[in-house]
Amino acid sequence: MEVPQARSECDQVLQTVSSSVVADDEFLETVLTAVLARGHVLIEDVPGTGKTLTARSFASALGLSFSRVQFTPDLLPADITGTQLYRESDDAFEFSEGPVFANFVLADEINRAPPKTQAALLEAMAERQVTVDGETHPLPEPFVVVATQNPVESEGVFPLPAAQRDRFLIKTSIGYPDPTAERGLLRQRTRRDEQTPSVRTVLDPERVRSLQAVPETVTVHDDVVGYITDIAQATRDDTRVEVGVSPRGTQRLLEATRARAVVDGRAFVRPVDVTTVAEPVLAHRLSLTADASVDGTTAAAVVAATLDGVPAPTVSPPEERVPTEG
Repeated sequence: MEVPQARSECDQVLQTVSSSVVADDEFLETVLTAVLARGHVLIEDVPGTGKTLTARSFASALGLSFSRVQFTPDLLPADITGTQLYRESDDAFEFSEGPVFANFVLADEINRAPPKTQAALLEAMAERQVTVDGETHPLPEPFVVVATQNPVESEGVFPLPAAQRDRFLIKTSIGYPDPTAERGLLRQRTRRDEQTPSVRTVLDPERVRSLQAVPETVTVHDDVVGYITDIAQATRDDTRVEVGVSPRGTQRLLEATRARAVVDGRAFVRPVDVTTVAEPVLAHRLSLTADASVDGTTAAAVVAATLDGVPAPTVSPPEERVPTEG
């Protein structure tokens, strides 16, 4: 698949999802960027903003199988991955797949489950497989986890450890709609019989896999590579940061910038692609010092300051570059 066709299919998916989800274009494009980059998404927002609807709508538009797991304090790892069941008729054990065996998995309120259960997703998210009783089972492709959490609750929740947060390519939020969009939401509700809007299917798993291969063809100029590494290094040198962006995080930023270029219909990366995805890709990977946290500093503010402090290169499209002699 070429970039123009990928751009066209991305536009169809975004238009379809936006017909049911009241959210700004930037948010929807960010989620789609993660899907193209074979990444996972963590959505942190207050209840009722459309986190679950967003996941369902993307799964429907992409033509992917969907599974929802409600995380609770008593949820066990086997409730996610599956377990071995004894079949008396065959006198043998048979593996019964858990809800993680779907293309698009919604981990709803992931921070309500204890760390042991949260960790059940680690192997799935990182390796696209699960191991139960020493036997490894591959997960379907594509495989995307969209997790949600509520930022305002502190009782009965277990904050995600750094290793878990690092498995999410992007952390983002929907936010409240503006008054015009909210009025439109209410008007849409009066025009349909069902409480939840339906979303038409645009793609299928095979076309999604083809779409995910396109970012690997996107050209990245050496100056942009240097820009990405300079940003990562700056987070490590910031005195407000205890743990900066890891090499894995740097690679994920590169992957996200290439996917973002495809969403915008380009076969090459511009510095603006880096600045567009830097905050959702990097902020949740930073661990701030105690003093910075007490002062009210946020990881997003650190990323913003980093982007202000690292000069962006000037990069021309590949076809416009003039080769130098020698």
